[in-house]
Amino acid sequence: MTIQTTQRTAPAIKISKPRSTRKYLIGGVALIAVIAGFYFWSHSGATAPRRAPPVPVQVGQAQQLDMPVIKNALGTVVANTTVAVTARVQGQLTKEYFKEGQMVKAGDLLFEIDPRPFQAALAQAQGQLDRDQAALANALRDASRYAALFAQNAISMQQRDASAATAQSDAAVVTSDRGVVEAARLNLEFTQIRSPVDGKTGPVLLQPGNLVSVNGLTQPLVTISQIHPVKVSFVLPQADLPRIQTRFAKGNLTALVNLHGQTDKAITAPVDFVSNAVSTAGTIELRATFPNLDGLLVPGQLVDVTAALDDIPGAIVVPRVAIINGPDGQFVYRITPKMTIAMVPVTVTFDNGTDVAVKGAIKAGDQVVTDGGLRVTPGSKVTIARLAARPAGGKSSGKGGKPGAKGGAKPDKG
Repeated sequence: MTIQTTQRTAPAIKISKPRSTRKYLIGGVALIAVIAGFYFWSHSGATAPRRAPPVPVQVGQAQQLDMPVIKNALGTVVANTTVAVTARVQGQLTKEYFKEGQMVKAGDLLFEIDPRPFQAALAQAQGQLDRDQAALANALRDASRYAALFAQNAISMQQRDASAATAQSDAAVVTSDRGVVEAARLNLEFTQIRSPVDGKTGPVLLQPGNLVSVNGLTQPLVTISQIHPVKVSFVLPQADLPRIQTRFAKGNLTALVNLHGQTDKAITAPVDFVSNAVSTAGTIELRATFPNLDGLLVPGQLVDVTAALDDIPGAIVVPRVAIINGPDGQFVYRITPKMTIAMVPVTVTFDNGTDVAVKGAIKAGDQVVTDGGLRVTPGSKVTIARLAARPAGGKSSGKGGKPGAKGGAKPDKG
């Protein structure tokens, strides 16, 4: 029997050659170099300075104008005359001859008080006057006869003097009676209550049928306001008093009233009153009289008033929004020919709410930043987004530059 023996052999182990190992080392070093280069390239840009893009700003152009110094104030329409119509005699109110809110003229009949008691009083006074006049006529005849008899030595001097005294006494009584008659006639006339002025009536405060009393406080029957013409009262700061006085003395201080949609144009009138005292609030009152023939102004109405106090000839005017308040005062950002920002200190001499007159290193034609000033600093590069409208008000002296077109304005050189 034959036994076969199988011999197992171990698998062969392959050993890398030194040349293959160097190949992997070279690839790893190259990969590290690439990563290091990418890291350096990506981080080197963070430290390198970048040039900021130009900042878009909106600008306005400085103009040389004859700028009026105007002041805006809130005014109140005041009736030229306001009369509270009251009764002058006591009695029952019987009739009313107008409608509430009606325009009346001086002398128009408004109310009537029952005239019968006053007619009776007048008749009584007239009768007393007639009786005393008859007595006076008799006394005068007696005095004449006694004077003739005394001339003939027929009576004594005492009798003559007594008759003359009686005639004088009767004459005084007649004079008194005439006064009573005139008073009674006036009282009868006062039963017809007439308008003392031209104006517009208010509501009737005491209706017919009521008893009118004149004892103590007399209640008005109606109030009449004269509205042709009317006055507009407004106040200005006392700091403007020198300009007000100078303009008023020349006779060309005027007030312009804006009625806000009631009419297409504002109305003007000369200021004819400047108060003689400054109020405790530090203001001075002015008044202007308007004809008001169309009745647009109503007493008590609030209106916007503009008063021209002075003129600044040849003023350098920039938009109000261009003024910036800084810690060292006010300034504007001016655009240089290189399209960079220059900070220019200025002094505002007048501000009308839209434009300002300034003094400083600004001349006609310069462009100043009106919007975007918070995003720039002196030296910043800018681009003009839009040129603002030229300042309003006044007449141009012709020394300013022309505004540029939208989106394409160029700064004026110099």
